[in-house]
Amino acid sequence: MSEHPWLTIIGLGEDGPDGLSPASLAALEAAEIVMGPPRHLSLLPDLHGETRVWPVPFADGVAQLMALRGRRVVVLASGDPFWFGAGRVLARELAPEEWRAFPGLSCFALAANRLGWALESTTCLGCHAAPISRLRPHLYDGARLIVTLRDGMGPEALATYLGAQCFAESRLHVMEALGGPRERVTSWTAAGLEDHAETEFTAPLCVAVAVAGAGRGMPKAGGLPDDWFDHDGQITKRPVRALTLSTLAPRPMEHLWDIGGGSGSVAIEWLLAHPMTEATTVEIDPARAERITQNAARLGVDRLRVEQGDALEVIDRLAPPDAVFVGGGLSEALLQRLSERAKGARLVANAVTLESEMLLTQWQARLGGDLLRLALSEATPLGRKRGWRSSYPIVQWSVTL
Repeated sequence: MSEHPWLTIIGLGEDGPDGLSPASLAALEAAEIVMGPPRHLSLLPDLHGETRVWPVPFADGVAQLMALRGRRVVVLASGDPFWFGAGRVLARELAPEEWRAFPGLSCFALAANRLGWALESTTCLGCHAAPISRLRPHLYDGARLIVTLRDGMGPEALATYLGAQCFAESRLHVMEALGGPRERVTSWTAAGLEDHAETEFTAPLCVAVAVAGAGRGMPKAGGLPDDWFDHDGQITKRPVRALTLSTLAPRPMEHLWDIGGGSGSVAIEWLLAHPMTEATTVEIDPARAERITQNAARLGVDRLRVEQGDALEVIDRLAPPDAVFVGGGLSEALLQRLSERAKGARLVANAVTLESEMLLTQWQARLGGDLLRLALSEATPLGRKRGWRSSYPIVQWSVTL
């Protein structure tokens, strides 16, 4: 890295210059231009360099910043710029030798230290630019969360959401302007805050949540119960889905194609397996495509791309996959296209009909891989006693293309 990169990213807290390191203060002193949101600029005394307000939307500011390349520039960010902050966006636009960063204390660290919570066992989530439903996989009795919110209306929306998930007993510590002279911390139950909707809060704020209540925690093993998903009967049932996900083997940084999404259950559980996975589901039926989108939002998954259309037309414009699941629309033409467009990917295809089973048998003979036949039965009433009711057998083919 160069000794003097042109850009310095400084994490600024609510205590202004009092919380800055000597290196951050020296960078501000030497800067020709200091860019930042109005609130950040207002926390600093008069500067030698020119000040510029970072515009809205954020992307416009990135373009303006890049036009300053070569001048001595400081960009102000909140707390730690690389924890749900602007640092990641800026760094990916620059070569390593062009920038340096001096982080401050994140709101997560400040909140944990105010409450005496161990940060390593507390889930930290950024909902200032994401839906509150992102919390859903993390909600269970006894969980501790620290959540950033967009504005003063956020705590009420959070309380309402927790109540709707049957976690109204949760304790909310609303923390405004942590670390500065305007700091205020108030504590409520989610139900109590809902009852006092007229209470005003001021950004910047985060909320620490001690989750409590009779709400349903989301299982962490693959194969969620079917009733977690809204569907019209077109769903890969839980036992088959669990085996399918195990065979697909989700890994961080990997991208799944889910062909014939139905309810989206396989793609959604792929994404729930790790926050650094991606998935695209392809569904020809518009009502089902919309249902997939709703299921993903309700279960806290916001990284699912839903493509409505015929898979043979859609997959040519998709980013290459690491894994492919075919749960519907299986055909000779589709397998041929996948063998060309998804080379090197792990393919898992499930068949129910004799025709589709024959198709998988032929392709397995051609490309190899594993064939597995699943025959499941469940106990059901039979007169005054019980008997086994068999489901249609499933044939699963798995192979690396």
